[in-house]
Amino acid sequence: MLFIFTTLLFLSGYVLQQQTVRNLQAVIKPQPVAPPPPSPVLAKHFGTPPGHSFYDKYLARNRPKGGWAKVAYVQLVREHLHVCNALMLFAVLEEQESMAQRVIMYPKAWDQKVDGQSRLDPHVDTSQRLLRGAAKRYRVMLQPVESMLKVVGGESVFPLAGLLSLSAYNRLIYLPPSGLVLDTSGLDHLFTLPMETNMLGISAGSEDESITPSVVLLSPSKDAFQTTLESLPANGYDEDGFLSKIPRLADLPEDQVHIVAKTSSLRHEDDAFDAAEFMDNTSYVHISDADMLGPEYDSPREMMTLARPRKLQPRKAWHDVYEKYRQGRMDVCGLDLEPAPRSSKDTAGAEKQQT
Repeated sequence: MLFIFTTLLFLSGYVLQQQTVRNLQAVIKPQPVAPPPPSPVLAKHFGTPPGHSFYDKYLARNRPKGGWAKVAYVQLVREHLHVCNALMLFAVLEEQESMAQRVIMYPKAWDQKVDGQSRLDPHVDTSQRLLRGAAKRYRVMLQPVESMLKVVGGESVFPLAGLLSLSAYNRLIYLPPSGLVLDTSGLDHLFTLPMETNMLGISAGSEDESITPSVVLLSPSKDAFQTTLESLPANGYDEDGFLSKIPRLADLPEDQVHIVAKTSSLRHEDDAFDAAEFMDNTSYVHISDADMLGPEYDSPREMMTLARPRKLQPRKAWHDVYEKYRQGRMDVCGLDLEPAPRSSKDTAGAEKQQT
């Protein structure tokens, strides 16, 4: 019995000794140093937004004046119908990593409350939700603005000249609604173009139908804002008339002609037109057709049949643009198409919103 007890005591002491030795070895032995985590790989280098190789190479050598912090895409949203259009623009800018800043200007009245509730306009809640989403998801600066003009009847007017007041930026790009951004690098290229005036328009379409520009470039300043605002008529503001007087950019070089396109011009294309190439190479499509209510509406089939191009490939591109816009409204804003107005009065109002 004594032998067994002595043997167990010896074994327990031996086990304890070995464990102690291993612990001491672990402390004395130098531990291998884990390699440092790899540095994060940037999606792109500063000054080279993604896109077609021509614009990549150009923007690598030509930064906007003052850098990307001094240029911005700005949308002046006056109608609730067009809030989603602005979000769709900024969603693509975020997805394709454009380095330009982003601004939405909207009527300050949309933020006002009555007894703690939104104003009576049923679209206010939706617009506020979308604007909050733009700020959170797409890093958009929201800027409520007061009416700058009062016309007969007391209607509030927010002229495009108000964009010139954003003097913190050297260059702005404004895209009149409605439109579809396909590639931001071509549009980013416009920030580098020289400007001799404070406002410059770029038209997309035939000479007989491009009354208003599809893209507006602005060089803001306090003096330009004040001078332009004072030049506006006191008895009424006509934006189409104002835009038609903006100087136009001369013809773009041949390798840049696809920066801006317009759906109404597709009806003039011939059999050599390639729909896939159009969608791949165009930066921005201004959706504007005289016989359509606008891409936000579920237009009747008869209306679409009259408005669409007759040639097969241009027609395919036309349908692709409208379908991509419809899908974008659902994906970005969670909105389906608006029902087509029934009365002639509502139709006229819808056409006014589209212009």
